[in-house]
Amino acid sequence: MRFHILLLLILFVAACAPLSSSPTEPGSVPPDTAVTSPPLDNMPTTESPVDPFAPKPGDESLTRGNVFINETSLVIRESYPPQISLSINGDLPTPCHELRVEIPEPDAEKKIMVDAYSVVDPNVACTQVIQPFQENIDLGTFPTGHYTVWVNGELAGEFDS
Repeated sequence: MRFHILLLLILFVAACAPLSSSPTEPGSVPPDTAVTSPPLDNMPTTESPVDPFAPKPGDESLTRGNVFINETSLVIRESYPPQISLSINGDLPTPCHELRVEIPEPDAEKKIMVDAYSVVDPNVACTQVIQPFQENIDLGTFPTGHYTVWVNGELAGEFDS
């Protein structure tokens, strides 16, 4: 009986290991690491912000998955022109999923249709537990006008620039 229990324990531990033994690529985030936003810098810069959640090279080999969004809001910094950030609070399907956010240019009606989703390596075994996240994503500055921001088809907020 002890042998069977020990065998089941070994099989369970082995099932939790990644299928591939390739090393983590430089700059990538290990699957069990929570993804967090970089600290906000209150000083204006002349460089365009780097979006850590933008689609990356190699994403085409990953499986696209859902993101479960609980709350969104806009952060409007008091500057001229106003700097806009999107705050997203939600859950990823597993700790192995990585958040991706596509931010297109505003359309003719000044709607910014943000697409939030996740990607995951289909060859990696992963603990089946949701992974909460809270991220702040820089949207940038915009020409004068009234804008609405939509995330996955839901209104996140509006602002005047």
